[in-house]
Order: sequence, then C-alpha cells, then structure tokens
Amino acid sequence: MDLLRLPVVGAALRSLAVRRSVQVVMLLLAAALIVDGLLGPRMSPMNLAGVLPWTYWRGLMVIGLLAIGNAVCMVCPFMLPRALAKRLLPAQRAWPRWLRGKWLALALIVAYLCAYEAFDLWDDPRATAAIALTYFAAAFAVDAVFRGAAFCKHVCPIGQFQFVQATVSPFSIGARRTDVCRTCVTADCVRGNDRHGGCELELFIPEKRGNLDCTLCMDCVRACPHDNVGLLAVAPAAELAVDAPRSSLRRLSERPDVAAVALVCVFGAFANAAGMLEPVLAVEDALAARLGLASPLALTVAALLVALLVLPAASLGAAVAIGRRLSGAAPMARAIACRLALALVPIGVAMWSAHFLFHFATGIGTALPVAQRALADLGAAWVGAPDWSPAAAMRSPSWLTGVELLLLDAGLLLSLAVGWRSALDLNGGRPRSAVALHLPWAALAVALWLAGTWIVFQPMQMRGMVH
Repeated sequence: MDLLRLPVVGAALRSLAVRRSVQVVMLLLAAALIVDGLLGPRMSPMNLAGVLPWTYWRGLMVIGLLAIGNAVCMVCPFMLPRALAKRLLPAQRAWPRWLRGKWLALALIVAYLCAYEAFDLWDDPRATAAIALTYFAAAFAVDAVFRGAAFCKHVCPIGQFQFVQATVSPFSIGARRTDVCRTCVTADCVRGNDRHGGCELELFIPEKRGNLDCTLCMDCVRACPHDNVGLLAVAPAAELAVDAPRSSLRRLSERPDVAAVALVCVFGAFANAAGMLEPVLAVEDALAARLGLASPLALTVAALLVALLVLPAASLGAAVAIGRRLSGAAPMARAIACRLALALVPIGVAMWSAHFLFHFATGIGTALPVAQRALADLGAAWVGAPDWSPAAAMRSPSWLTGVELLLLDAGLLLSLAVGWRSALDLNGGRPRSAVALHLPWAALAVALWLAGTWIVFQPMQMRGMVH
C-alpha cells in the first residue's frame, strides 16, 4: 500500500502548497500561544499556552504517529523561520564535527524532561511561551549559519523524540521499485534539481531504511524525476531489527548516540507518567518533609536524573553482561547494547501513547472555553462568556483504560519480537544462543510493561483542567 497513490490523500500529502498552508496555520497557533502565554491569565487551564501544547498537540501527535508517521515534523511551524533564514543569510558553514550525532539533542531531551516536572512547565504559561520563542530563535539562528538541516538533524529535541517514536509507524518513505533507483544517475532525491530541493537530512532513497532522521517533508517525493518515491506500508518496528547500512546513519550497531536517545525516550516515558501519580507525589512530599526541605524540587530532579540516566545505564550494562555470559556471545558488547536497546522502543512508545491519550481524552473539552476567553480579550464580544464546565476535571471515559492496556500489550509484543530478531541476527541465526542473549532484555521489557500497567491503574493528576 502506498498512501501517495490514494486520489485525494496522496495529492494533499505530496503537495508543497498544502504543507506550507498547514505550517502557516500552525505558526499562527504558535503565535497565539506565545502572546496569550505572555499576556494572558497565569492560570494554565484558562490560557492557550496551558492547553494547546500540553493537551492537544501531544494527543494529536500520537494519533498522527499511529496513522501515518512523523506528522509533527511534517507540519512543524519551526520550518518557516528555517526557510526564512536560508533565504536571508548564506548558511555556508558546515556543522562542527564535534557536535555531529545525537549527543547534543540527548542532553536537551534530558534537560527538558527534568525541567518539565521540576518547574511545572505544564502549569506555567509564561515559561511555555518562552520555550516556544527560544525554539523559533534557535531554528532561525542555526540554519542561518549552517548548511543543510543542521537544526533538525543535530539539535532539535522534539525532532529526535519524533524520529524514535516514528520507528513503530505503519508507513515509511521509500522506493517503489528498487530497479528504477539502480538505473538513476542524477540522485535528485538527495541532491535536488532546478524545480525542487532534495533531502536536507541527506537520506538517499536507495539506502534509506525506516523513519529515523526522516521529517516526512516529501522533498524527495517531489524531486524524484521517475515518480519512484512513495509513502509505503511497513511492518511497525521492523526497521529496529535490521542492521543494514543506512543512508547518513550507517549501521545502528555503530551508533551508540542513537541507542542512548532511544533508551532515554523509553525510560523517560515511564518517569514522566510516574511523576504525575498521586502515590509518587505523596512519597516525594513526605520525604521532603522528613529531610526538612522547603519543597520537593531537589528530590524531583534527583529522581528524574536517576530514572533518565542512572537506571537506563545500569539496566543496559546488566542486560549486556548477563546476556553475553548466558549465551557465550561473540559479538562485541557495544553492538549488543546498540541493537537490543532499540528493541525497547515499542514499549516506550506504547507508554507515551497511553499517557498522552489519557490527557487528550480527559481534556478534550478544554479548547473551546479557552478560545472563547482569548477572543473575548481581543474584543470579540460576540463569542459570549466562556462556559468552563467542559474544562472541569472529570472521570476518564470507561473505554480509556482498555485502550491504554491494549497499547502496552502491543508495545510489549513488538519489543519482544524485535529483540528476538536482533538477538538471532547477532548470533548468526543460532536459536539457543539467541534465546540466552535475549533473555535479560525480554525480562527488562516485561518489567517496563508491569510498571506501565501499574501506572495506568493509579490516580493521575488531571493537568491542564479547571479544578
């Protein structure tokens, strides 16, 4: 199946005009978010900056991810300041060699996850607006100086997060017919031509595998002179079990930075959700009181650093050591760690999806009264006084828990399948040795699944809602 072959959907997806139009809408929403965040009420459920990004954007991100793939990067409003920077300034410098890879983005992801919980970013419209402004400025500054898509490829923490999540998507950009690519001599998909630009992230279609580093911009689709690039149906997470050379990324077994980003995203899913649970918050408050701390801020930061850095590193080391000892595996420890760490991605995506859908489903009524309030502040009296009852905290829908558990079950099964395929490949197809190598990673996936199941059944803060 190729989505770009569908009559209406395909034309819309490949159209640059449609993409730019959606990006303009997103830019206007971002501008409204920033203005309201800075000038509007400080109470987050009554402010666009407290509702649009933390409830709607994250929920729609999950829906887009499970429907077509990396839709967030596809319609990203930060692409417009990047495009403006390319037009106004030369952007002749190459990205510094010592900053290449994912380590800078990894540090930004960890910093964001810690700041989100420690400083209650979800409850601070001013801080949310400041983050959005900083993002626009950073996208403009980086791509005004450096060639290609340096911001997307090496800096953007949202982009790296999306790349990891999109590995479980059911569609991926790829060649419709490999024989056509073999006879192509222009490589317009990556170089571009007089009519269309090529892939700024340097993904050469014949060597592209999966969704890592792909922003779903469709530049390669428009540039291909043979109309040989499609948005093709794939088995979710199958790319994680393959270690073939990848355009611009090399082999995943040679990319510890990619594995580290994936592992932090996985453990971050559970840490982020656990930080909103009533039992966890009660323990933090009690421990802070016992230690005589004015607030649990220091404890929160320490716990998050342990969950995001210490626990993943310890789990990785233990799983590699136990797996090698049980299996007598010949592969190097780095190759095992890089390959099998990626096998945990599906269970991490499942936890993020369950968590974001919870807030989306319980907060679906928040946008209308907030929009009414914002328009009334601008003098649009015709919208009437906002009715805040749809934004009030309420019981979650009866179907929600079942959907969350189904997502976690699917994530566990995918993680076990990817881990098994990877272990088999690492051991040259020897089943007995592969079972032994995979065993500690399977145990880790099951432990994460149990943690996710426990989280689903705990009382969670109804953030972004009127209480």
